[in-house]
Amino acid sequence: MQASIIDTQPTKSQTLIRQIKDAAFLIAGVLSAGMGLKGFLLPNDFLDGGAIGISLLLQIQTGVDLAILVILVNIPFIWLGYRQISAGFALKTLIAIGLLALCLVAVPYPVVTTDKLLIAVFGGFFLGAGIGLAMRGGGVLDGTEVLAIYISRKSALTVGDVIMVINILIFGSAAWLINIETALYAMLTYLAASKTIDFIIHGIEEYTALLIVSDQHEKIRVMLTEELKRGVTIMKGEKGYGKRGLRDNDVNVLYIVVTRLETTRVKDRIEQIDEKAFIIQHAIDDAKGGMVKGRPLH
Repeated sequence: MQASIIDTQPTKSQTLIRQIKDAAFLIAGVLSAGMGLKGFLLPNDFLDGGAIGISLLLQIQTGVDLAILVILVNIPFIWLGYRQISAGFALKTLIAIGLLALCLVAVPYPVVTTDKLLIAVFGGFFLGAGIGLAMRGGGVLDGTEVLAIYISRKSALTVGDVIMVINILIFGSAAWLINIETALYAMLTYLAASKTIDFIIHGIEEYTALLIVSDQHEKIRVMLTEELKRGVTIMKGEKGYGKRGLRDNDVNVLYIVVTRLETTRVKDRIEQIDEKAFIIQHAIDDAKGGMVKGRPLH
């Protein structure tokens, strides 16, 4: 019998579609970040965190054009991305940052407002949306994230810890070189940008995984699959020591992935079946395939 071989390589059309989507995300990200910079932050001498924050701080202190500084500041991070991640990632990042510099020079964005609170919130929103869209396209507009990944691999610090330390240094420098008020508004801008990035990357339907251990596992499985129309993975387990003492019997452990908005409903239905069910919940970055969003209801 001759075994059949399934070709799992993407077709040329799939590759082309993916490249078009990546390009669209990168261009949209560049235009959004340009709006945040030229429409809000740059005309009012506002700062942000990360590489763009460093560029803005240098622009305020030296008067050098921001388009030039954005490229110069990010060059070391692009090289690091090439060494630590991939050549494709470094190329997309280089293209995205180059387009952002071109956008800052060529696109005539209007100055939207001079209100400091609106500048911090909406400037951070547009800048964060731009960074998030660029990340969806496979590149970055802020190279400090590449540095954070590199340091986290070489130390006990997480990516979030490294980014926090970098931004503390940026905001501390802003307070010392300019004034404390500018540093405080920069923190607000950074918060708005980081929350927007999270929303763009994860979306309102951020995925959540539930691990369920219950003596009523079969009733819970039927409820999840037949009533809520969700896919469930059953893992064979063996009970150890719990509230009822030593338990030496097998149990089916249920694993389900739902959107964050559905988590409360699922847990409530499980509790109605078994109020003593043991549920572990944790967020996941992404999920693909399966029945995450369920079958159509008839």
